[in-house]
Amino acid sequence: MKRKIIEIDENKCNGCGKCIPNCPEGALQIIDGKARLISDLFCDGLGACIGECPQGAIHTVEREALPYDEREVMKTIVKQGENTIAAHLKHLKSHGELKLFEIAVNFLKEQNIPIPQLPHSGCPGSLMKKFAEKNNSAEAFASGASALRQWPVQLKLMNSEAAYFDNAHLLISADCVAHAYGAFHRELLNGRILIVFCPKLDSDVNGYIDKLADIFTKHDIKSVTIARMEVPCCGGTTAIVEAAMAKADKKIPFKVEIISLDGKKI
Repeated sequence: MKRKIIEIDENKCNGCGKCIPNCPEGALQIIDGKARLISDLFCDGLGACIGECPQGAIHTVEREALPYDEREVMKTIVKQGENTIAAHLKHLKSHGELKLFEIAVNFLKEQNIPIPQLPHSGCPGSLMKKFAEKNNSAEAFASGASALRQWPVQLKLMNSEAAYFDNAHLLISADCVAHAYGAFHRELLNGRILIVFCPKLDSDVNGYIDKLADIFTKHDIKSVTIARMEVPCCGGTTAIVEAAMAKADKKIPFKVEIISLDGKKI
């Protein structure tokens, strides 16, 4: 399968080993004076090791690789003790990898190993919030009011089980729409739950299809509004939503709003 995975530039790597403690999954070892990726199975591709490399020798690429195996990783993690278990769980949660987090927790339960209490990661990007109902009057929007009803909004960070999806009308929008369309909050977002991604620059398209299908399956979604730019590559927004509906075997009423490059609804 094709997925994100780390790659090491041997010409830059000096074998300092600073990346090793930040890979509790056990995917990295120092061999012959260089950091080496020893198994695709153990690399989750989230790149915790990248920021610790003083030489800039580590980066992520997308290539054919064996699927990451969370259960095999946990067999290595538990041998390293409670602090490493906690660091790994926090790592998964902070990146929004909730399915992998669930697999890890279930493994701990099966092995009768205590599950560490995790504080919030410190990044509000994945902290779920539902906001109070907004004043949607014309006067409120004229004064710059926001119609946002929940957080987070980026699909990668969203929990498909979040209660704010129950009986929701969704606005699934390409990233650029909110910047181009001045009436975004008043005409598109008002009364809807927002989901945002970029069909061109985001690499995990299959992951987006899977997560949207999960949302469609677990919740009674009343309607979907798709907002995209007029450029051809943005048509992927609609294609992703349609593929997710097909995967979930759901026929949810939807409409597509197209915004021109100069910020007008077409």
